[in-house]
Parts: sequence; structure tokens; C-alpha cells
Amino acid sequence: MSTMEQGYASGRARRERIIQVATELFGRVGFNGATMLEIAAECGISRAGLSHHFPTKESLLEAVLEERDREDRERFRRNGSGGADGLGILRGMVALASHNTAVPGLIGLYAVLSAEAGEASHPAHQYFIDRYERIRSGTARALRRAQDAGHLLDDVDVDATAIELTALMDGLQVQWLLDPDSVDMPAVVQRRIEEVLVAPLFAEDDEPAIV
Repeated sequence: MSTMEQGYASGRARRERIIQVATELFGRVGFNGATMLEIAAECGISRAGLSHHFPTKESLLEAVLEERDREDRERFRRNGSGGADGLGILRGMVALASHNTAVPGLIGLYAVLSAEAGEASHPAHQYFIDRYERIRSGTARALRRAQDAGHLLDDVDVDATAIELTALMDGLQVQWLLDPDSVDMPAVVQRRIEEVLVAPLFAEDDEPAIV
């Protein structure tokens, strides 16, 4: 590896470390409670060194959220969420709930930031508006495909169910953070989805894995 390549690799590694530290700190104290000085200190670099990668706290928050979205998209892809009948997406929601039990820091991050972002002046305000719209519309499309394929009960309101599932996922995460032993997130999500299906979402020996 050349000196230039080593420099690029070192820069990428440092950027990834900054995003990791910011994710953990934003999850603990929120965007408003965290400072760039604290993040720099946690990373073992100067404030100027942090600014080289992220000039503002807002740009760092954007990178944190983009990384989480990228990981979720990749996880859905690995879980085979495609398919014309929509069931892959619905199974992917259960798998995501399973995965979330292994990453409490990320769950805390979204719980804190989504609450803060209720203020219109918050830098993530529009992000969460867009995110919820994307999740609701994607879930509705999956349900509609399942309906067209004959997998849904006849009287299911697809759009209302998509809103309910989105709210359920977020509400479960908050309850799980408070008392993880009392809340089985994937089981509750699976049960709610199966309430609108004509058959079980998974075969008996085909449970979602934590990935």
C-alpha cells in the first residue's frame, strides 16, 4: 500500500470512528446535549481535527443518520426483502426488530433524536418527517402487494395498517429500552403483522435471525 493509500485508509478509519462516537454520545445525551469538544476528546483528536472531517455538528448528525439508514438498507437486502408478493418486506420488519435488540445504542439514538426533532428548528426535523413518510409508504406498498397476491385478509385497510406498524415499531423500541426483559419486540411485530395475514408469516422452523 502506498503512502497516499495509507493516508486515505487512515482518514476513512478516523471518520468511521468519529461517526461511531457521535452515535453513542447523541444516543446518551441527545444532539442538543452533545458538544463537538466532547466528541473530539472521545476520539482522541483535536477540535480542529474533528472539523477537518465534519465542519459542524449538523454535518456530523447527518452522517450519523445516513450511516444508520445505509446499514438498514443493506440488512433488508441481505434478508431477501424483495419479491413481488410483499412478504419479504414484512419478514424484514421482524428481522429488523430482532436486530435492534442487539444495538441498544442505536435504538437510544433514534428515541432521543426523534423526540428532540419535534421542534421545527432541530436540524433533524425534516429528516424524521421524510423518514416516517418513507417507512409508511414502503410498508403500505408491501402490504398492497401482499393483498394483491391474496395473502391479506379481505377487510384490511392497507394505509392505516402501515401507520399502525410504523407507530408500533417506534413505541416498542422505547418500551424495550426502559425494560428489555418485559418486551419481546420481534414477537410483538410478527404477531401484529400476522393479524392481517391469511397464513403465518414464517414457517414453524424459519424464525428471523439477529443479524
